[in-house]
This record gives sequence, structure tokens and C-alpha cells, in this order.
Amino acid sequence: MSDERPEKPLPELRASDADRDRVVERLRDAVAEGRLDMEEFEERLDAAYKSRTYAELEPLTRDLPAPSSAGTGAAPVSPVAGHAGSDSAWPARIGGSGTSATAVAVMSGFQRKGNWTVPARFNAVAFWGGGELDLREANFAEPEVVITCVAVMGGIQITVPPGVEVDLRGIGVMGAFDQSEGTGPRQPGAPRVVVTGFAFWGGVEVKVKPPKSRKGLKGGGPSLRKEL
Repeated sequence: MSDERPEKPLPELRASDADRDRVVERLRDAVAEGRLDMEEFEERLDAAYKSRTYAELEPLTRDLPAPSSAGTGAAPVSPVAGHAGSDSAWPARIGGSGTSATAVAVMSGFQRKGNWTVPARFNAVAFWGGGELDLREANFAEPEVVITCVAVMGGIQITVPPGVEVDLRGIGVMGAFDQSEGTGPRQPGAPRVVVTGFAFWGGVEVKVKPPKSRKGLKGGGPSLRKEL
């Protein structure tokens, strides 16, 4: 009898969207674990989405251990291997009562950040002022929350962690609702954030950044800390 062994995918074979998504999920995990800094993450993320073959994907995670065996010296994760990319913390972060339901800034500012609970419906108003809603370390009252923003000659910035789905629906008149970058594939169990409202001579911007508590990143110099 011949000795038959399972064949690994040939490097020249074309990668699928699912293969690319698995690599992207592992890169996000690596940022959260402090294995990659933001510059490295952004470079590899761009390369992952541009990859066409397994040979192009494989080097992006070659130096990263599998999530389930982090710190044990296990073999690096393969882009074609099964990957449990779900964030186990999400179920514990959904449910409960909202910390506050309204934030108003009139020729001033407001800020919601750190450990707070986003209610199912949240209203934010900025008139000749500015506001910041940081959801990176927040809990969510419901799996889907709606944030209604009104910005008149003012601005509101909303920061979400990677993996959260954002649905941007606002209307701008001589103003804009803008999402600086995509959040990537939605992580299993992660909430959905609907951002709606009205901007007149003002703006509402959604940004994607990893949580501050995870900023102990390799090579994270002053510029990285300032951004976070």
C-alpha cells in the first residue's frame, strides 16, 4: 500500500475570501495580545486584503502562534487552518442598563469613554462644540445600539474597536457623516452600532482603534500612544 498523507494547499493556489478573513482575524488578535504594533498591523492588513495566493498569505502570520496556544511555543497559525476568531469577551459585554442616554455640548464639549454602558438609544448633540464617544472599552445594553447625532457647527467623534459592525446612516448638509476606515469582518457576538442623525456645517466621524488597555504594543512609541 502506498503511504498517503494529507496534502497541504499548494502555495500557488488561489486564496479565498474566507482564507483572507482568517488571516485578518488573527492579525487583530495579535494586536490585542501586544504582538504587533499598529504600524505592523496596518501593513499586514493591507497585504492580506491584496493577497491572491496562499504563498502571499502565509508569511503574514508565520511569526504568530495560534490563538489557542499563545505563549506555549506552538506552531504558527496557517491561513488555511480552522480559526476560532470569536472574541470570547463579547457576550459578557452585552446586557444591562445604559449609563446615560444623552450628551449635549453647547459651545463646550462632552466625553463618554472608558468603562460605561451604551444604551439601546443614545442621543448626542453638539452646537458650536464637540463631543467624543469612545466605545472601545464600553459595554452595550443591547446587541444593536442606535446613536443619533446632531452636529450644528460642531463635531462628534465616535471610536469603536475592530470587529464591531457600524451602520452609518446620517445626513450631512454642508457637513458630513464619515467613517475613516472599515471595521473589517464582524466578530461573532460583537454588537452592531447604528449611527444616524443630522450634520449642518459640522461633522460626525467614526474611527476604528483597538482598546486603550491593549496599547502595550511592541514598538509603540510616543506617536502611537498619542493616537490612542
